[in-house]
Amino acid sequence: MEENKCSFCGRGKSEVNLLVAGIDGHICDQCIEQAHGIVMEEVSFKNKSNLVNPLPLKSPKEIKKFLDDYIIGQDHAKKIMSVAVFNHYKRILNPSRDENEVEIDKSNVILVGETGSGKTLLAKSIARMLNVPFAIVDATVLTEAGYVGEDVESILTRLLQDANYDVDLAEQGIVFIDEIDKIARKNDNPSITRDVSGEGVQQAMLKILEGTVVNVPPKGGRKHPDQKFVEVNTKDILFIAGGAFSGIERHIANRLNTHVIGFKNDENAKHAQDLLKEVNAMDLKSFGLIPELIGRLPIIANLTPLDNQAMKQILTEPKNALIKQYEKLFELDGVELTVEEDALDYIVEKADELGLGARGLRSVTEEIFTDLMYGIDELPEKFSLTREAIDNQVKLNNENKKVRKIV
Repeated sequence: MEENKCSFCGRGKSEVNLLVAGIDGHICDQCIEQAHGIVMEEVSFKNKSNLVNPLPLKSPKEIKKFLDDYIIGQDHAKKIMSVAVFNHYKRILNPSRDENEVEIDKSNVILVGETGSGKTLLAKSIARMLNVPFAIVDATVLTEAGYVGEDVESILTRLLQDANYDVDLAEQGIVFIDEIDKIARKNDNPSITRDVSGEGVQQAMLKILEGTVVNVPPKGGRKHPDQKFVEVNTKDILFIAGGAFSGIERHIANRLNTHVIGFKNDENAKHAQDLLKEVNAMDLKSFGLIPELIGRLPIIANLTPLDNQAMKQILTEPKNALIKQYEKLFELDGVELTVEEDALDYIVEKADELGLGARGLRSVTEEIFTDLMYGIDELPEKFSLTREAIDNQVKLNNENKKVRKIV
């Protein structure tokens, strides 16, 4: 009797674990697994494509409420972002169909704030809520066309990749351009020489930010004549630019006719924070952004530096807070972790010394929890982390370092 075979791959019954019979054919377990993978990928892709019409638009208050779950503080910036995003996607869902209708301009945003104040997280959280394609690009790698580095069009390559190369979906996405301050021109006067990674990049970005059809290399890299391109219209893509703009306080102080001496003590630091609240387009121009670029990023939001209380809240309150992540990791190993208040204060103090904002919290917690997780099989079922336990661990690590140096 002839052995039954899979109608898809041709393997015999003896070569597979399972052969499912149908009316006119058979299918093996391996083909079933492959087919399941293809179906799930297609379903996921279609779910993303459903965003094209309509978007799950929420009111500014609902958007801010969502952001509150992930970002501590920065109420002013969250309010500005919520309104900007609301107006932008309202504009997409209600396009002007008549040339006599009022046409609403884009609501591109520029975020000004120290490192670790939450600029990237703000943009990420907005994209997560809307479930639209999102790409983070670094302005420091961009150069003028023809020079070593990436062309400005490569900004959109990553957005296309996040949208699974669905152009319609990508054209409703969000792009976060980080380190926008690093492409500032060196002085306030127009450059008479090539500024290939500064003013030249700003000039190249103008049309993309405003809205135009761009030929995007689908796999990134340099453009060349024989390359295939994907046409992407940027008129409905929301651009959010962010930068630390270190030293912009001096430009603000000059405009306000006040003085900035230094930031050595708390009083001067607070004065600098107060100045940042006054930032406007003139200060960005003085810093080195060209007026045309500032005009295409009309909404300016400043993020205030995080104080110790906010840092402590970041550790424990957001949905994906660091301490909650470690509690989950310990729980998976059968350990119930409790972090005492004095231990949280220690982590915040050490992170504050690093001067990296919220990013410093991750560095400090990794250093503390690495040794604990290394010896997790020796911990009791209920473990409480105190400041004293951390101090003892730090002393032990310092002693081990001294021993290694002597050896």
